Amino acid sequence: MRIVPHWINGGRVEGAGERRLPVWDPATGEQQAAVVAATDAEVRAAVQAALDAQPKWRAASLSRRAEVMFRFRDLVDSGRKEIATLLSAEHGKTVADAAGEVARGLENAEFAAGAPHLLKGGYSEQAATGVDVYSIRQPLGVVAGITPFNFPAMVPMWMFCNALVAGNAFVLKPSEKDPSVSLLLADLLRRAGLPDGAFNVVQGDKSAVDALIADPDVRALSFVGSTPVARAIYEAGTRAGKRVQALGGAKNHMVVLPDADVDAAADAAVSAGYGSAGERCMAVSVVVAVGSAGDALVPAIASRLGKIRVGPASDPDAEMGPLITREHRDRVASYLSAGELVVDGRDHPATDGPGFFLGPSLVDNVDVGSTLYTDEIFGPVLSVVRVETYDEALKLVNDNPYGNGTAIFTRDGGAARRFQYDAVCGMVGVNVPIPVPVAYYSFGGWKASLFGDLHMYGPEGLQFYTRTKVVTSRWPTEPPKIKSETTSEVDLGFPKVR
Repeated sequence: MRIVPHWINGGRVEGAGERRLPVWDPATGEQQAAVVAATDAEVRAAVQAALDAQPKWRAASLSRRAEVMFRFRDLVDSGRKEIATLLSAEHGKTVADAAGEVARGLENAEFAAGAPHLLKGGYSEQAATGVDVYSIRQPLGVVAGITPFNFPAMVPMWMFCNALVAGNAFVLKPSEKDPSVSLLLADLLRRAGLPDGAFNVVQGDKSAVDALIADPDVRALSFVGSTPVARAIYEAGTRAGKRVQALGGAKNHMVVLPDADVDAAADAAVSAGYGSAGERCMAVSVVVAVGSAGDALVPAIASRLGKIRVGPASDPDAEMGPLITREHRDRVASYLSAGELVVDGRDHPATDGPGFFLGPSLVDNVDVGSTLYTDEIFGPVLSVVRVETYDEALKLVNDNPYGNGTAIFTRDGGAARRFQYDAVCGMVGVNVPIPVPVAYYSFGGWKASLFGDLHMYGPEGLQFYTRTKVVTSRWPTEPPKIKSETTSEVDLGFPKVR
C-alpha cells in the first residue's frame, strides 16, 4: 500500500503517527493509498522549519521572490499533464477537467510573479514641516492553508503563491482524500529555488488543523471548505489571535428570465451544474425560472443530460467522473428520494459498476422549504424553482444564507444592470454561469460563504498576507551647527502637523 508522506524542510518525511486515513480510487471504489495523520510533533516540526526559513526568505529581494514564482509557473506549465493525471487519479475528475483546474491555478502564479508592483507603499513628502510619512507592506511570518478535496492543486495555489511572494513561509494541510498533488507542488517550488523550509506540507485531518490553530507561531490561516467548518476555524483562529480568512459553502442560483436564449441558458445550466460532478462551491445548484422560462428550459436541460458521458478518468471520452467517496455519493443520492424528478441519476448505467458514480439528476418544481433546496448538496443534482416575477427570483437569491455567487440570463441590459446592483452576493455573472474572477481580481462570497474581511487571491490576497507599517521621519536639512547650538526643544503638546 502506497503511503503518502509529509513535506518538511525541503523534502519528504515519512509519517510517524499511528492513525492511517484511506485514499480511495473513486473510479473503482478501491483503496489506493493511505495518509499517516500528522502528530502534533510533526505539525510543530513543519511550523519550526517555516519559522527558521522565513527570515532569510523575507530578506530576499522582491525581484528574487518574483523570479522564483516565474520559475515555479514555468515548471507547473511544463508539468500540466503529470499534475492533472495525478490529480484525477485521486479525486476522480476527468483529466481534461483536472487540466482546467491546473490552468486556473497557473493564473495565480502568474499574478504573484507581478506582485512587486502591488507591494509598493505610499509616500507623503512634507507631511509636517521637515517631516515625511510613508507606508510599507511587510509579511506576517509563518502562515498556513487548509484546503479542500475538490481542487487539490488550484486552491492551494490561490493561497501560497501570494503568501510566498510577499515574504511569508507557508504550511499547507491539504485534504486527506487527495493529498499527493500537494507534494508534487512542493517539489516544483523546491526546483524553482524556494529555500528549504519556506514551504511545508503536513498530511492529516482535524487533529492537524487543531495543531496549526493552537501553534502560536502560525500568524494567519486560510481555509476553503464547508460553512460549519469555516465558521469553527474562523472563531477558533481569531480567538487564538490569528488573522483568518475562511471561505464556506454555497447555494448558487442562476436566474433565467423569459427573454433569455433558451439554448444558451440550458448549455450554461448543464455546464455549471454538472461540471466536476457538481463538486465545486461555484456550481449552479438552483435554476430559478421566471414566468414562462421554465416551460422550454427544463426540457432543454433534460435533453442534454443523456448525452453526458459519465465514466472514469481513464476513459478519454468521459466528461463527468465519480464523486469523491462512497459516503458522499450516497448522501447526494439521498436527496433524490423526494421531488419532481425529471432525470434520476441513480438510474444511470455507470452506477451499476464499481466506483462512486452518480448520473446527472434534474428535479423540477422544487419546494424552497425542502432540504433539496436549502442544503449544499455538492453533487450532480440541479434543482429548478419556478417563480412568476423578477422580484421573486431576486428575493430567493438575497434571502439565501449563502452569498458566494449568482448569475442572470437575459437579453435585457437594464434587467442585468439592475440584478448586478441588487444581488447580495460576492460574485455575479451576467450570461456567465460560473463567475469565478480572473486572478487579478479576488475570489470570495458574502454572508455565510465568507468569514473574515478579505477575499482570496488577487489584490485582497496580498493584503491578507501582509501588514502595513507607517514610518514618520525627520532629517536635519540645515548644515551641521556647533555644539552650543540646538535644533530641538522640549514640547509636551500634541505633535504638530502645520
